[in-house]
Amino acid sequence: MSAALDDVRFGADGLVAVVTQDVRTGAVLMQAYADRAAIERTLATREATYWSRSRGEQWVKGATSGHTQRVVDVQLDCDSDSVLYRVEQTGPACHTGEYSCFHRPLLDGTAPAAGLDGTLERVYGTISERLATLPETSYVARLHAGGIDRVLKKISEEAGEVLLAAKNADRAELATEAADLMFHLLFALAEVGVSPGDVAAVLQAREGKTGLKGPKEVG
Repeated sequence: MSAALDDVRFGADGLVAVVTQDVRTGAVLMQAYADRAAIERTLATREATYWSRSRGEQWVKGATSGHTQRVVDVQLDCDSDSVLYRVEQTGPACHTGEYSCFHRPLLDGTAPAAGLDGTLERVYGTISERLATLPETSYVARLHAGGIDRVLKKISEEAGEVLLAAKNADRAELATEAADLMFHLLFALAEVGVSPGDVAAVLQAREGKTGLKGPKEVG
């Protein structure tokens, strides 16, 4: 059932809680507040817009940091008193530099890994940030300076290492070399402006009712 902006139950202060989720990884990035004007702007521009209670003003995520949030979906919860922004996050969402504001566990022990997809998105975000800022000590900056051919050469080299590790059935080495290959593949994607989400869309389009379809027949 669809909702309208008039359905939102704003509090006595004119604000509603907003939870922000990375649409590509499913991770909860942050929680903030918005007034009606902020949500109206979000819907109109697809730029995540909030209301700062401390400053008493509207703010657009990433306007100063560059860590923008492109809104792809806005949902209203069943009680109409909280809103969900589903966004494509650029760089870290937290002002501390963490990917998500929720990085301080209250339960003892280590939480399960977020999964490969979330990891790839975070690495891609870091690479994109390094390409935008080009820090002198960054490996990304040095590799970028060598041009796209250097990146493609690294992909070829790492692919060979993956083949060798797989042939030798060396699990630890295969995991390491596969990680190196994925990193440089993400680098090439970032250089050309293709996101992991773009790749995921292609894979999702190939999904059939009985399983994953390959790119083409073998043989």
